[in-house]
Amino acid sequence: MLPVEQPDTKLQTILVVDDSPFILNAVKPTLEHEGFRVITAVSGEEALQQISRHGLPHLAIVDLNMPGMDGFELCQAILDFSDLPIIMLTAIDDEQTIIQGLERYAEDYIVKPFRSGELVARVRRVLRRLGDFAYTLEPVIRVDANLQIDFPNRKAFVPQKPEPVQLTPTETKLLYILMRNAGHTVTNEFLLRRVWPQDDAYEDRLHTHVYRLRRKIESNPKEPHYIHSEWGTGYSFLANPHLPA
Repeated sequence: MLPVEQPDTKLQTILVVDDSPFILNAVKPTLEHEGFRVITAVSGEEALQQISRHGLPHLAIVDLNMPGMDGFELCQAILDFSDLPIIMLTAIDDEQTIIQGLERYAEDYIVKPFRSGELVARVRRVLRRLGDFAYTLEPVIRVDANLQIDFPNRKAFVPQKPEPVQLTPTETKLLYILMRNAGHTVTNEFLLRRVWPQDDAYEDRLHTHVYRLRRKIESNPKEPHYIHSEWGTGYSFLANPHLPA
């Protein structure tokens, strides 16, 4: 088993997925020059392996046409358990494909050939709009001494429970959004829109999943330490004590 690379936690990580070595060799140094840490993959399957090995990145740039798992399938696999910001970078300039990509999977859609400066600007814009992840993104994220989260494998580690706690994809995605915004209130409207983007979901559905998630990660779900209710507004997650207020 290869040792897991220890990331520079000060850098935002970008996962670039494209089966073209030419594109990877153009995008990787461009983003690295702008101060990002870049992980690459030549297929959807390898991208999922990279996520399992390194943890979720801050943003993914995904090609559409790839052998095996295509870009849309990869995006769906990732969004099943997270709300990872995605930019599609592809040669397909078809209106219906662009609409599908933007409505269902991606925060932005860039058609090849692209200009390096524009790509960097769009990456920064998406990251600014959705915010940085409040905790350090690693294969297993340590919240504190009593809670660790493995997003790729949808597991929580709680000392009071002898076995890892398995989270559903919806619970994992909900937890990801709350942790990305740790210390800030996330409105019910925003959570419903991001967790169930294609469904007409209502607040009672959201409250049910929060209740189930609390039962899995809280030592006392009736007096939650991690997920706090902001009555009439939404929810907030425990602020990262290592970040300034």
